[in-house]
Amino acid sequence: MPRTYRLGVIGFAHMHVNELIRVFNNLPNIEWVACADTIPARPELVEAVSTRGWNLRQAHEKVGIPRVYQDYREMLDKERFDLVIFCPENARHGEVAEAIAAHGAHMLTEKPMAATLSEALRMYRAAQAHGVKLFINWPSTWNPAVRKAKQLLDDGAIGELWEVKWRAGSLGPLSHGSTHPGIDGTIQEITEVEKGATWWHHADTGGGALLDYCCYGACLSRWYVGQPAVAAFGIRANFASQYGDADDNAVITVRFPRALAILEATWSCVDHGVPTGPILYGTRGTMVVERHGSEQVVKLIQGRGAEPRYIPGDPLPEGRRTLAEEIIHHLETGEPVHDTLDARFNLDAQAILDAGIRSAESGKLELVNDPFWCIG
Repeated sequence: MPRTYRLGVIGFAHMHVNELIRVFNNLPNIEWVACADTIPARPELVEAVSTRGWNLRQAHEKVGIPRVYQDYREMLDKERFDLVIFCPENARHGEVAEAIAAHGAHMLTEKPMAATLSEALRMYRAAQAHGVKLFINWPSTWNPAVRKAKQLLDDGAIGELWEVKWRAGSLGPLSHGSTHPGIDGTIQEITEVEKGATWWHHADTGGGALLDYCCYGACLSRWYVGQPAVAAFGIRANFASQYGDADDNAVITVRFPRALAILEATWSCVDHGVPTGPILYGTRGTMVVERHGSEQVVKLIQGRGAEPRYIPGDPLPEGRRTLAEEIIHHLETGEPVHDTLDARFNLDAQAILDAGIRSAESGKLELVNDPFWCIG
């Protein structure tokens, strides 16, 4: 009989926790044990769709996670887990990961790995010290066109890669469809005052567009280029979200040994107007991951004046088509997970973000630190 895995959840601050729970809930060999939220730095004013209170209630009442603890440390002391999903505020990833690892459970969190490189290193060291696995999920990993672009690049389709562009944005977290019943009984969208009470819009909890969206570009550019970055220049600002002090727009330009990357993030975007990418420029061609008809494809242009070809992504591997399948496959076979889920890889991506943040504060180009010089 297949092994049954005991799962728990800590932290409901990031609404992506709902998707992580959903993909594991689709597996027949998992057992939900318990869940707990972290205590917010600021009390949230409303339980609207995708806020932490709503996320927790969905997990308990809709998914059926049986026990809800007020204190996640008490939960870890009293329960036994094989794997714990954790989605607290970005700035608390290190604290929570250390607690989970100390209880001998494998760990999964949502992008970004952490709010700072030092916090990411806390997580990595905790996993190493206690002999558990640490996984970081990226929604882009499960886009077949994103993977197809990597295959084409490695096959030499556009020659030597010299630039990666990535742009991501929206009107910000909790802006689309985050509703709640008003005093008069009507359904109302979350207000700016209510948004301002959430962790997303405060720098001390790891909020802001740079960490939310530039992180994708840091991950993808590191993966496509295939080498660690060496320097970064960052700019960030708050233009339209003065109810919090976190940035709502940011740009990081990244220098790799033989390539550049431009990473854009915005929480004040009605429409991008251009493909968000990733866009890959090579010495002999260009690739763009974009929507063509009803699906995401790779637009490949090889040579000056050539007509574009639209190449669909290949189906993901059988038995490894979702995050949940990928992790269980790894735990049962020992085969490596996809590169972008690996903790060591994610330290390099976090180092790019860290340099971008330091640069935005100093106004100068900052070196990308090597996270492995002190850990081997």
